[in-house]
Parts: sequence; C-alpha cells; structure tokens
Amino acid sequence: MASHGIEVKDLYKIFGPHGSKYVESVRNGMTKTELNEKHGHVLGLKDINISMPGGKIQVVMGLSGSGKSTLIRHINRLIEPTTGSVEYEGNDVCKMSKSDLLEFRRHKTAMVFQKFALLPHRTVIDNTVYGLEIQGIDKAEARKQAVKWIDRVGLSGFEDHYPNQLSGGMQQRVGLARALTNDADILLMDEAFSALDPLIRTDMQSVLLDIQEELQKTIVFITHDLDEALRLGDRIAILRDGEVIQQGTGQEIVLNPADAYIADFIKEVNRGRVIRVNTIMESTPVEGGAKVEIHAGDRLETAAQAMSSQEEAHANVLDDSGTLIGSISLKAAINAMVTPATH
Repeated sequence: MASHGIEVKDLYKIFGPHGSKYVESVRNGMTKTELNEKHGHVLGLKDINISMPGGKIQVVMGLSGSGKSTLIRHINRLIEPTTGSVEYEGNDVCKMSKSDLLEFRRHKTAMVFQKFALLPHRTVIDNTVYGLEIQGIDKAEARKQAVKWIDRVGLSGFEDHYPNQLSGGMQQRVGLARALTNDADILLMDEAFSALDPLIRTDMQSVLLDIQEELQKTIVFITHDLDEALRLGDRIAILRDGEVIQQGTGQEIVLNPADAYIADFIKEVNRGRVIRVNTIMESTPVEGGAKVEIHAGDRLETAAQAMSSQEEAHANVLDDSGTLIGSISLKAAINAMVTPATH
C-alpha cells in the first residue's frame, strides 16, 4: 500500500522562451493577461502549494485553462517547471536525473488519460501488460497480473478483443486495468472519465472507489466536474488561471467557500451528499433513547432517509466504535441540506 504523499511547493510554470525571467514579476502581482500581452509568455501555474495525502484521492479541479492538466504533468515531469519542487519519498522529481526519472515513471507512477491512449493493434490483455513488458517482468507473471485486474474492472471474457470492438466505458476500464497492473504507488488520472456518458461515468467512479478502498493508492484526479470532485476527493484543490483558489475537504469547500467564484461553483451542489452528520449534530443524545441510530460519518441524505423511513424526528449518533456521541434532528438535517449550515 502507498503511504507517501506528494508535496508540491512554490511551483511556477511560465510557458515561453524566457519563463524564469518573469517569475519575480508574477510573484509581485503581474497578471496572466499582462504577462501575455506585454511579454508574449503564458502563465500556466502560479505559486502552487498542495500537500497531496498518501493513500488518498487528491482531486484538482477547475475550468478549461485553469492549469489542472499542466499541474498533473509536473508530477511525473512530462512538463518541466519554471521553478519549484514536486517531492515524493523525500526526492524532488524536478531535480531527478534522466535515469532516475525514467525509473520513477516506470515503477512509481501510472497514468490514465481521457482519450484512453490504448494501442489499437493490441488486444485488451496485451494493452494491459504493456507497462510490465517495459519493466521487463516475466511474461507469464505479467499475464497473471493482467488477468487479475481485467477481472477486477469487470472485463473478464474480453481479453482477446481489440479496442475498436469495445465501448468507450470498456476502453477506459482497460486503461484503468493497465494502470493497476503496473502496481505503481501513484495513479495520475487526467480527466479520466470526462469523455464517458453520465451513467457509465458514475459506474467508473464506483469502480475506482471500490478499488481504492482495497489498494489505498495515492491518486491525483483531474476533473472540471464538481459533483465528480466531491464524490471522489478526500481533498480537493480548485484552480483558476493557474492559481489555487481554495483547497480542503469537500465539506470544507461547500460549507465555507473562499470567494464568490467558489460560491458560484457550489450553488447547485446536492449538499446532502456532501455534508456529514458530525458537522451539524448536537453533542447530547436523545433523552430516553431513539429508535434510529446513525453514524457520525454518514451523509445527511442518508440520515434524513433513515429518520423519515422510521417516521422519527430525531436519531442518536454513534462513532466508528459504536459509542453514543450525540444526536441529530430531521429538521436540522433538512435545513442543512437546503441552506448554508452555521455550525
């Protein structure tokens, strides 16, 4: 299991022949528009500082042009930074030699792309073993691992099919199986599900969450979709024009948007699927006990459904060990789902 996080520190990317020349100007307030209009350079990333937790899903989201894909490509150094560092296991990826970087890419990271990036002349199983072939893994062992992950993503029976014989969702399952077969610590997913139909996309999110519960990889997931970010992300960083505008848990962002831009982003969010019981519960249990018991980590939507189905106005709240720690009312749950919580 992966346990190491990724530390992105003071990262800047200015596209153009003399990017480093303008870092100080950008630090001192030069805007993306000014940099482009006056100097013909493009600001990709500005002063990015993110601690991406080990064994968790870090979502980076933003609209087109916000810098999210530029950021993820710094983690395996497909893009060279203008200045700053990306640290993993105490090593700065930005300072690795060519040979060390090659080893890092082969053994520590795997990438899942929006456009699948499958080799059309290779079957499902041959696409899946591709990374292990490059590593020089024994062919029989590589196929054994590939079969395991093909089954795990729900593609058993399709091993000998070619990509053009598969739907988009199935092709993305192959991409995921290939990444998992590599057994890399870090999984980089750049808009991985964005090209899929909504139902297939939701299904792939469920597959990823199930696998992550088992493997606890360090995953960096890029998306422009807030619902996807809130469903998948243990932590979320929101970018705009190359800058981090806000970062935190989904709850923190929904309950305390940093500015009007974020507030506008989250206004249509289903708050009941994001806010947890422990955020708004009372510390005193229901007097005389309660028929309904829910867990502190449950979402408000789940809690409200449990109370409604039992026609109860209150429920007691338990922690992970089953200890009674407080209570919540149906009215409070519904109010928090509809209006900003003040707790």
